[in-house]
Amino acid sequence: MADNTTVDAPREGAPIQGHLYDGIQEYDNPMPSWWLWILYATIIWSPLYIAGLHFSDVIPSYEEDLRTGQAELQEVRSAWEASNPSVQVDADFLATFVGDSGAEAAGAEVYAASCAACHGPEGGGLIGPNLTDRFWIHGPSDLDVFEVISEGVIEKGMAPWASILSAEERAQVVAYIRSLAGTSPAGAKAPEGEPAPGEA
Repeated sequence: MADNTTVDAPREGAPIQGHLYDGIQEYDNPMPSWWLWILYATIIWSPLYIAGLHFSDVIPSYEEDLRTGQAELQEVRSAWEASNPSVQVDADFLATFVGDSGAEAAGAEVYAASCAACHGPEGGGLIGPNLTDRFWIHGPSDLDVFEVISEGVIEKGMAPWASILSAEERAQVVAYIRSLAGTSPAGAKAPEGEPAPGEA
């Protein structure tokens, strides 16, 4: 029986492997030069890396690199703490902001970026309560307002801002909120909570 298997003619000048698979011949194509260069570089680099890592201090180990990174992080943290000393937030501290026009202006900027989405651009309330009336859900004092801003009210959907805003920025927001008292913006929400003492 005649073998009708046809074999493609090899490309001119192309070397042929001595293999035949179902009538298909295998060309002996070289690997791409870029792939070979990567292979050669890897072979050369591997013993250098092993020697540098295990037999000298040229390449730091993971543990050494981690210690160095932690030390650098501590330096950054210490420098930040030195330039941003912690403050004792109390009623006296907040009183230096409330009524100060500069603090109110700075607080207005923070409020517009961080608070207006829930409390309205003029403080009349949206998702959050109205900040312009005399009623307060979590206490009427400046310190009460500051603590709500700092700690949030998770069950009501308000996130804590202590890790995002500095103590000064939060105090500026308190000052701005105080400046909104009695402004009665259009569409303000109905009162929620209890009136401040002496304002019932």
